[in-house]
Amino acid sequence: MSGLFRDTLFGHIVRLVTRKRYLQYLEEKDEHAWKQYLNEEKSGHAAHHGTTEPEEKDSDDEKEDYERHGLGGVRTRDNNEAQNNRHESSPDSHASSGTRTEGYNHASGVKVDPEKGKDIHVIEFTGNDPENPQNWSIRKKYFVTFQICLLTTSIYIGSSIYTAGLEDVMMKFHVSQVKATLGLSLFVLGYGLGPMLFSPMSEIPQVGRSPVYLATLFIFILLQLPVALTDNFSQLLAFRFFTGFFGSPVLATGGATIADMYAPRKRAYGLAVWGIAAVCGPVLGPLVGGFAAQAKGWTWTIWELTWASSFAFVFLFFFLPETSSANILYRRTARLRAKTGDKKLTCEAELQATDMSRNELIKMCLVRPFTLNFTEPMVFLLNLYIALIYGLLYIWFESFPLVFIGIYKFSLGKLGLAFLGILIGVFVALGPFFWYLHRYLEPKFNDKGELKPEERLPAACVGAFFVPICLFWFGWSARADIHWIMPIIGSSFFSVAGLLLFNSVLNYLTDAYPDYVASVLAGNDLFRSAFGAGFPLFATAMYKNLGVDWASSTLAFLSIAFIPIPFVLYKYGERLRRMSKHARKDF
Repeated sequence: MSGLFRDTLFGHIVRLVTRKRYLQYLEEKDEHAWKQYLNEEKSGHAAHHGTTEPEEKDSDDEKEDYERHGLGGVRTRDNNEAQNNRHESSPDSHASSGTRTEGYNHASGVKVDPEKGKDIHVIEFTGNDPENPQNWSIRKKYFVTFQICLLTTSIYIGSSIYTAGLEDVMMKFHVSQVKATLGLSLFVLGYGLGPMLFSPMSEIPQVGRSPVYLATLFIFILLQLPVALTDNFSQLLAFRFFTGFFGSPVLATGGATIADMYAPRKRAYGLAVWGIAAVCGPVLGPLVGGFAAQAKGWTWTIWELTWASSFAFVFLFFFLPETSSANILYRRTARLRAKTGDKKLTCEAELQATDMSRNELIKMCLVRPFTLNFTEPMVFLLNLYIALIYGLLYIWFESFPLVFIGIYKFSLGKLGLAFLGILIGVFVALGPFFWYLHRYLEPKFNDKGELKPEERLPAACVGAFFVPICLFWFGWSARADIHWIMPIIGSSFFSVAGLLLFNSVLNYLTDAYPDYVASVLAGNDLFRSAFGAGFPLFATAMYKNLGVDWASSTLAFLSIAFIPIPFVLYKYGERLRRMSKHARKDF
């Protein structure tokens, strides 16, 4: 139980209040536990040439000489003396033991180079370290995945739940439908811009992911109050934007959290489940909000959003642990320094943070997500495609009232039931997709658990065709002389397309840019949200002027034009990666 609560916000508060007497870590209970976390080889590398990685050698003679000496390929002092001096009580115990160790790194026994070397003791995870998210039990990984899904649904529902009360907003504030729709568009725009700041922030070792999730969620909840209580339309729009902005981190960084826990071989399963949560939000919004808006007015949709997000906050407060391995190691190192008094203890994430200037930190948080999206062709093309699918989803959603209220005479509450076809479709598609992952994709991983990123794209090539199928089916079956179940069945094909496309693209970007996952996914979220915010503004006019059949067909033709993108990247992606400054090139 202590392992479950210790790394949550609740656990940190308990440790603070009790002055660390409860929910202690292993190194706080056992004064000798720090020994297992020391990496002698990396400490030796740092002493020899200043970095924790092996020094690159140009000539074969240099390589042979490098490999012939000492620990991890670096020259050491007398091996017997080094072996005797290591791990007595703490790395700095030699200073008072009378042993001649001046100029040597005590953790590794390597002589510290006076020009390039760093006299540090590197801390890292052990092979089966229980604090490493990759080593968590399956039950813990599933439980944390459930929490990320809960948070994602609680935020995503905030976009479409507002549309259930759109008519009431128009009446109360005396505005047109286009202006009232701005309450949806600005919310979506907010959760597109937010991750450009918050997602890179979650990659900073001193910060981590959980504090970003919980702090922004708390602000998100508070900002619902002025939305529900305002009598000014401009204030409504402003606060809708800010609620989207502060609710946004999980919508992009949730994928990075999944990647923190699951090895690449299993990551697609976690992302698929997370994708279902992302679908549940927009789909359940009209269903949950429709009956409330019909009975109590538009403000009740905002109160429902407040209750849902408040429940998520309380649940995550007690149960959500940190998943960023960099942050976990950073805090472990700080605890070990306090326990042993050894100021030389550090970890690689802390070294990177220490070497990073303020300008570099600002660049990482504010500039990197933009540069990666507009300078990397693979990122730009895939984000543009996913953004189009996302925009089509939101513009297509605007046609549902025209079809099911206008043609089939559904009530506002029953309108939400029409969206269930999308939700059912994603659950139906999940089983065959998991079978494909297990039967065809997993065997392609090598012994190191690695996969060529382009192998993620065949599923996207298949999913691309389901978008026009859905739109043509929906558009031409939405007629009074055809039963209402037919367009609902047609809508389910969008779920198949979304599952295959989103899962393939997010996994591809994660595999191709492993060092910039949160930043790349933040850019993906920005593209999606920009299209999702803009498209609904002209949706009603488009469907009224062209009719449901030809308006849907126009969107279908647009989606057909983008079908070649995953095929092109499957064939030429490796060549583009080798030309990139940021993508992985070893496949």
